[in-house]
Amino acid sequence: MERMQAQPTHDDDDDTTPTAFEGWTSRDKVTLFVLVVVGLGILLMVIMIPRSFKKVEFYQYAFKRRKASGRVDTDNVYVGGRYHTGITFEFKPFPADAHFVYLHGLHVFTSDRLEVELDCSFQYFLRIEDLKLLHDTFDLRYKEVMRENARDALKSAVTQFSTRDFGTIRDIIEETLFQAIRTRLGGSCCLVWCDLPGGYCNTTVCIPRESESCGSKQLGLFANVRYFQLLFVKIPRDVMARNLQTLTQIEDAEREEYVQEYQVVQIMTQKMVQDINNEATEISQNATAHSDLIRARAEAEAQAIIESAHSNGLAYMYETLNITSEEQKASLNYLRTLRDHQNVHMSVNFQSLVNAPGFRAAN
Repeated sequence: MERMQAQPTHDDDDDTTPTAFEGWTSRDKVTLFVLVVVGLGILLMVIMIPRSFKKVEFYQYAFKRRKASGRVDTDNVYVGGRYHTGITFEFKPFPADAHFVYLHGLHVFTSDRLEVELDCSFQYFLRIEDLKLLHDTFDLRYKEVMRENARDALKSAVTQFSTRDFGTIRDIIEETLFQAIRTRLGGSCCLVWCDLPGGYCNTTVCIPRESESCGSKQLGLFANVRYFQLLFVKIPRDVMARNLQTLTQIEDAEREEYVQEYQVVQIMTQKMVQDINNEATEISQNATAHSDLIRARAEAEAQAIIESAHSNGLAYMYETLNITSEEQKASLNYLRTLRDHQNVHMSVNFQSLVNAPGFRAAN
């Protein structure tokens, strides 16, 4: 006979298991709820407050942008620092430092309709005061726009120079290209700091920013080109050969001019030497003639003085010796004349003649 075992049964209404909130009053439960809510709030604040601060690097400009819609607030431009924007906003950055652009193998045409290649580079900065216009016009796709406009400005500016100018006035070409790029990218309006003391802006060249003439078109592409470098210039070989031949011809022509000038100078120098020699000869001859004239006059005057002295002496002697007869005077003059001759020996008698020194020497 099968044995039956009775199973115990449990009545759910008689369950007396204790709970965690058993014995809590309504006030205690409210307090617990408030504490939980406050704790969650503090936890959320600890989590959300740091996430509400966004950082802009020192080398950046930025606009606030809503994460959900992507809408950008361009009313304020933020520079380097940390700002409280809320968790629903983020920053849309733009570079505040220099943009380096390098143009390699740029094909341009010169004034003589020849093609050359240029390598150049330039550096530009975005203008913070025009960043809103830049964003509204180009957004973040401005770099290629700047590059292409710079290429067009260079191509237009080079047309006023010839290929030979790149070897003779390179510095002027570099400055002209710099001005062309700066005007194309920066516009024709004055810079913001022109009105400040020491702004050093030529307001006769640029348009004052407060003027009605300074519109968005005059602001260019909202960038300031600070530096420009003209690097390698590649000229075609045939052009270089023609230029070299032209330079050689110019040098030969200059050399021929120098040779002709040398010959002319040499002839003029010889003529000057001949003129100086002729003048010296003329001066020498004039001096000789003048000296001969002076000498002749002096001798004539001396002879006149001597003759006058003789006459005076004879007159004194005639007077002293009381010679009045013309025959005696003539005899005395004759004796004086004979005495002046070296071959005449005068004596009183023969014995005195023999004893005379001159007579002995003659014999």
